[in-house]
Amino acid sequence: MRAVRDWGDALLAVVAGLVAMVVVAALGLWAAGGAGLPGSAFPHLVAALVVMAAGGTVELAGDAGVIAESQAELTALPLSVSLVGALVTAWLFLRPLRHRAVAGTGELLARFGRLAVLWLLGLAGLAALARYRFDIPLGEDSIVSDIGELLDASPQAGFAADTGLTLLFGLLWLIGVIAVALLVSRKAPLPARLVRFQESVRPAAFAMVALLLAYVVLGLCAGLVVAATQGHAGRTFSVILLGLPNLVWLAFTLGLGASWDGRVDGPFGLPMPRVLDEVLRTPEGATVNLSTLAERDGRVWWLLVIAAVLVVGAAFLMAVRSPARMPPWRHAVHMAVALALTVLVLCLLVRVTARYGLSLIGIGEVAGLGGEVALSPRPWSAVGLALAWGLVAGFLGALLATRVRRRGEVPAS
Repeated sequence: MRAVRDWGDALLAVVAGLVAMVVVAALGLWAAGGAGLPGSAFPHLVAALVVMAAGGTVELAGDAGVIAESQAELTALPLSVSLVGALVTAWLFLRPLRHRAVAGTGELLARFGRLAVLWLLGLAGLAALARYRFDIPLGEDSIVSDIGELLDASPQAGFAADTGLTLLFGLLWLIGVIAVALLVSRKAPLPARLVRFQESVRPAAFAMVALLLAYVVLGLCAGLVVAATQGHAGRTFSVILLGLPNLVWLAFTLGLGASWDGRVDGPFGLPMPRVLDEVLRTPEGATVNLSTLAERDGRVWWLLVIAAVLVVGAAFLMAVRSPARMPPWRHAVHMAVALALTVLVLCLLVRVTARYGLSLIGIGEVAGLGGEVALSPRPWSAVGLALAWGLVAGFLGALLATRVRRRGEVPAS
């Protein structure tokens, strides 16, 4: 009976996590106008979004017969979908363990193994669904359209999930989610030999997760205000449901002083604030940081203020959850390491590359059907800034926490 119950717990976590991701992806795509996609493309694209959100690989492809060639590339994560799936899956994985103080290594590995098997089966099914091809309209009155009709060569585009890479990266995604969940939760049991590390690791991990979620909540509030006051509600909700963490975590790194390199070329673009789009639409590319953004809108300096308040708040939270005997300099070191690792992970998650081009032999690139969107960090300078911020904020947070009764502190009689 226990084995059946354990498999049932794993099945519930996988099904609930994937269903949550599918619902969020479908609502976001619908808000973006996905209901008007040709044929039955909608469910296939929803599956592709979920595969990408779980770390999988979706390859773009194009074909225009013998007279043309197309190139396509996409590297991006719909982090709203990823975040919802991670929260639901992690919570249901930890729920059966919440009343345990210690768990054996073998038991935790067995629980994760059952979860991983079912997770990979679910991803494999979504990867099989995540493939579709459709025609690209060229317009009625153009030389390209006339040549295409003459040679019966209409351009097509499509996408298909790479099942092997999807399963590999999907497994790594699941490992990361469960590892973070075990590090963050006070109620999650650890093997006996790892218990001695929880006092130094768990408060810092919890503070980082709380910091990232605080940015998401602030971004959600701002998005709802924009949707209610500035119109374009559908587009705003599509950004919230598909890429809100992408924007707010980018804003977090910019608030710390980090720089990103990028460009937007062609009719396509990212669902981004106007000021960021203006900076990126330069012929030779652009550097995105507080200075370049402030040249167009001085309000972006508030990102620095928000980062300072939230990072110090996270350091205070870490200190409150740490043992009272820990000296301030150790808080500073723990905060610096945790913040640097967090920023490094964000640099890997938030980067975007998207390119598409259609060229016709003898004519060149077809106008209006090519473009490039790129946004990549300067990771090591961002990590260095995070280390500095963490040292200062960790020390300040420890000093502020001295006025609060903390775990392990015995009040004077």
